[in-house]
Amino acid sequence: MGYLNFDRKLLANLERSLGKEMIRTNRSGAYNSTTLVDCNTRKYHGQLVLPLPELGSDNYVLLSSLDETVIQHGAEFNLGLHKYGENNYSPNGHKYIREFDCEVISKTIYRVGGVILQKERMLVSFEPRVLIRYTLLEAHSATSLRFRPFLAFRSVNELAHENDRACADMQMVGNGGKVRMYPEFPELYLQFSKKVEYVHNPLWYKGIEYQKEQERGFEYKEDNLVPGYFELPMKKGESVVFAAGISEVNTRTLTTTWNKEMERRNARTDMYHTLRNSAAQFYKRIEDKCYLLAGYPWFGASAREEFFSVPSCTLGIGRPEYWEAIMDNTAVPEMKAFIAGDYHAVRLFGMDEPDAILWFLRALQNYGVYTSVEQMVEKYGQLILDIVDYLRKNNHPRMFLHNNNLLWVNGLERPATWMNACENGRPITPRTGYVVEINALWYNSLMLAAEVLRAQGNSNQADLMDYQAELCKKSFVETFWNGFYLDDYVVDSYHDKEVRPNQIWAVSLPYSPLDRNQQKAVVNICTKELLTPRGLRTISPKSGNYRPVYVGGQLERDRNFHNGPVWPFTIAAYADAYMRIYKNSGVGFIQRTLVGFEQEMSELCIGTLNELYDGNPPYKGHGGMSYAPSVAAVISMCNTLQKYKEENL
Repeated sequence: MGYLNFDRKLLANLERSLGKEMIRTNRSGAYNSTTLVDCNTRKYHGQLVLPLPELGSDNYVLLSSLDETVIQHGAEFNLGLHKYGENNYSPNGHKYIREFDCEVISKTIYRVGGVILQKERMLVSFEPRVLIRYTLLEAHSATSLRFRPFLAFRSVNELAHENDRACADMQMVGNGGKVRMYPEFPELYLQFSKKVEYVHNPLWYKGIEYQKEQERGFEYKEDNLVPGYFELPMKKGESVVFAAGISEVNTRTLTTTWNKEMERRNARTDMYHTLRNSAAQFYKRIEDKCYLLAGYPWFGASAREEFFSVPSCTLGIGRPEYWEAIMDNTAVPEMKAFIAGDYHAVRLFGMDEPDAILWFLRALQNYGVYTSVEQMVEKYGQLILDIVDYLRKNNHPRMFLHNNNLLWVNGLERPATWMNACENGRPITPRTGYVVEINALWYNSLMLAAEVLRAQGNSNQADLMDYQAELCKKSFVETFWNGFYLDDYVVDSYHDKEVRPNQIWAVSLPYSPLDRNQQKAVVNICTKELLTPRGLRTISPKSGNYRPVYVGGQLERDRNFHNGPVWPFTIAAYADAYMRIYKNSGVGFIQRTLVGFEQEMSELCIGTLNELYDGNPPYKGHGGMSYAPSVAAVISMCNTLQKYKEENL
């Protein structure tokens, strides 16, 4: 059995199998996503979901589902599965599934009597096209396959309903047809690698339900248009490739394209290679630019998440070419434009978030870890100094350096940190004034700048930077240290004493403003009150604000968002901090922590990690099904452990 393999017993149990999703991307924004039994449970699911910039900034679901029917001796066996009202599932095709495997690509094995059919799926790299290959592994008599395309032609943030505007006309093209439900959309081409017959029989399938949307308190019923069906005969041992895309393809090349794409795929044979594959799915090319998406299915590219994740998701998995594409070709020019005040040249969302620029500096510092300090200084030294000078001169639009050498932010009207949920337009967690992780990052940045200056031979300037860092360090301890751990934020005479994970960065960063006893105290309280198998809770269970379960309507979920649930991206900082204190004796503990994440990668979205998890057992996952900072954090943990093992060989 493969690393990510699921058997008939699990797949037949809808209570379990509907909770397991899969997603595959083409590295330019398009994706294919559904559950392991091909029953869509989110409005974001679909066989072909892609960006259409001419329509808006959303992704768009064109082909929602493709129902297959096996026909033998005039009997029809429908392999599809949809949820309708009153917990009614139809046509129950999951009962024919014998195995699902996604070690390389997603593969489903169906058995219908004496027929064994294999279905494999992939997206064409950097092209908005999904390929599905069907192979008839076993058949004792004449067999045909019928395909019904379920069309949506809508934004992922909307739902489709029967209407008079929808056009079901199917125009024939090579080995298939093309359809355009609405004039503002592109044509959708549905083609096969062999000759196929089409029967026009337009029908609306009404009241399809998406239980994930129902759980989230959103509208959850939609109608899909099926214009007709395609049918073709198959022989034992034969393979047929189906393609869906927004341009016509030469069907004689489909098998060749399939084989070439297979050569690009890497097997998910263990935790590291699974994470490596997941990280690569966040890459997104837009014309001559390349970004790292924050996640799927609803995220775009945002500065904080990109800068936090990019070292692990590129250099950390041996992909320096993507570091160059994302950072050197895109992020660095946009950061230079930002600090020059040319905001129109910045396409990356959230560049003005106060901590984003500090995470950018941390990313450049990590470049030196994965390559060498000399390379970092040569390549980015001047930019590091320019950014620190920019902050020292109070040029940032939302963050200000005070005389105590600490950075101050206003988080009352607009969120200033990653804890950014809002109610009625105002932050639910109004972290304002002096914020602990922002100033931990600032101290680290000052020390980094001193390191750069010294490497450049500017010892006098380096000494001055060291002096400012020392003043910052003194103010940091005086402001945040309460004798037992670090306050979360301080504004005027108010000290927020909630035990939150943000303090862990004051220990984990290469340059810590805390002494060893203080560092140990922070690690210990985070271990005692915040640590779970999925990362650190956003607030201690001892707090009266503790709301650990991420459920309910939008408002309830927003109130809970950063007040109890676990965010896995915090685990990287925790692992670094723990190893800093306990060194080699901490290896076993961090290894055991990794086991929980490895188990999780076969629980929800297969082969990746969710955005957040409940703060109480069983730590159920929620939010985005695949989140770049979560994946990056666990990759960082793997690399941290590997580093300690190599040092002790």
